[in-house]
Amino acid sequence: MAIRAEEITNIIEKELDNYSSQLDVEKVGTILKVGDSIATVYGLSQAMAGELLEFPATDGSTVMGMALNLEESSVGVVLFGSDQNIKEGGEVRRTGRIMSVPVGPELVGRVVNPLGQPIDGKGPITSKETRPIESNAPNVIARQSVKQPIMTGIKAIDAMIPVGRGQRELVIGDRQVGKTAIALDAIINQKGQNVICIYVAIGQKASTVAGIVEQLNQFGAMDYTIVISAPADDAAALQYIAPYSGCAMGEYFMYNGGHALCIYDDLTKQAAAYRQLSLLLRRPPGREAYPGDVFYCHSRLLERAAKLSEDPQIIKESCPQAKAPGGSLTALPFIETQAGDVSAYIPTNVISITDGQIYLEPDLFYSGIKPAVNVGLSVSRVGGNAQFKAMKKVGGKLRLELAQYRELAAFAQFGSDLDAATKAQLTRGERLVEVLKQDQFTPYPLWKQVSIIFAATQGLLDDLQTRNIKQFEAELFPFLETKHADIPHTLTNEKDLSDPLQDKMRKAISEFKGEFVAKHGQGVLVPKA
Repeated sequence: MAIRAEEITNIIEKELDNYSSQLDVEKVGTILKVGDSIATVYGLSQAMAGELLEFPATDGSTVMGMALNLEESSVGVVLFGSDQNIKEGGEVRRTGRIMSVPVGPELVGRVVNPLGQPIDGKGPITSKETRPIESNAPNVIARQSVKQPIMTGIKAIDAMIPVGRGQRELVIGDRQVGKTAIALDAIINQKGQNVICIYVAIGQKASTVAGIVEQLNQFGAMDYTIVISAPADDAAALQYIAPYSGCAMGEYFMYNGGHALCIYDDLTKQAAAYRQLSLLLRRPPGREAYPGDVFYCHSRLLERAAKLSEDPQIIKESCPQAKAPGGSLTALPFIETQAGDVSAYIPTNVISITDGQIYLEPDLFYSGIKPAVNVGLSVSRVGGNAQFKAMKKVGGKLRLELAQYRELAAFAQFGSDLDAATKAQLTRGERLVEVLKQDQFTPYPLWKQVSIIFAATQGLLDDLQTRNIKQFEAELFPFLETKHADIPHTLTNEKDLSDPLQDKMRKAISEFKGEFVAKHGQGVLVPKA
């Protein structure tokens, strides 16, 4: 059979017609050196700050990194995993993506790492959206003043150092004085309040985080909580980005008209991780060996907390990333001090950024006053604006009387001959301190807080023995719920303490006090069965 030239020509022409060239352009760099989870890369002159880079490892896996130092001839990259299987001379690929995390309701109830990957063994997270971990804070026009309370359920805080939606309130104190306990009570108290909580654990033991998740599950709080864990054995880069990831997840809810509470536990460890990365990247050290931009590191995180305007037109013009008006993101950053030194570098930085601080004092904690809130050093710069009217009325008198008590108590220990007015003031102060004590995992609703603080500030507890106060409080609430149900109902719904309601409460508490004294005696505590 003869081969015909025209047939071969036709076949070649068809093949040429159907041929299409697809070029895959990859921007590839070379690793100059790697170690301590830091890589120096050559050849990625177009890399962006904060861009994700891929490092193919020798064992077939891929380690992700983030460009942090953009220098003239190289790029400094922090790795989010082990550098054990990454070698000098290896390839690095650009992804073209700025460091982002998955966001949305799909993450609620899950425990994730700072990259948004699940670590709770409950399967993958099918999130439809992602957000960059770094984004601009809402501008001044898009914000409104903080005026809506976010109740923690803790009497001492809600009465005297209130936290409002959109506020940044610092919790500061030495280790092991109850900082995390405040965070857990605040999360538990958001049940039914339409607030999504994001708890960011930085540099803690994995067993501690597991215990926190177990406690939140026990109280049904994981139904509206996201836990981000960057334990102490994680790479420093993961500990550094953890609070930004948590903030991005919270911003999703704020920009969709919802409310979120972000707890960063704690920023001292995040600053230490950032210092480690900066020194390894050969950045010049400053005070206490922290880099010069450690203040900016925290300010750009905490400034993203806001209460957005309710006006759709203002939001549309001033905050295009918001899909709905009126959302809020509240930040509770934690700082650990050394021996109560609030004048150290990181504590003073964060104090100056936030809208107030809750200072926990070791001496109070060890003397049995829990939560160990030092009312003198603690302050909320939002003040009564972030309180319900009922709490504002009882809280103002409480703070004043406690301040007077502290001043008198300091002098009273030196003098034995005290006049009647001073003795009365000291007696009242002791009862107030006792009333503000509260067990962990027992956050109080508004009506309970107002009832017992009202009783104490009105002098209705002055003639009771101090050791009887706790039992008085425990029995008062069921009494009010059963025999005077209108008081809890009115306080819960109206959130105000009108003059007629005050008279009603005074009579009800006096009635209960009569029954209590008849049952137990003023100075005798009935042992529990």
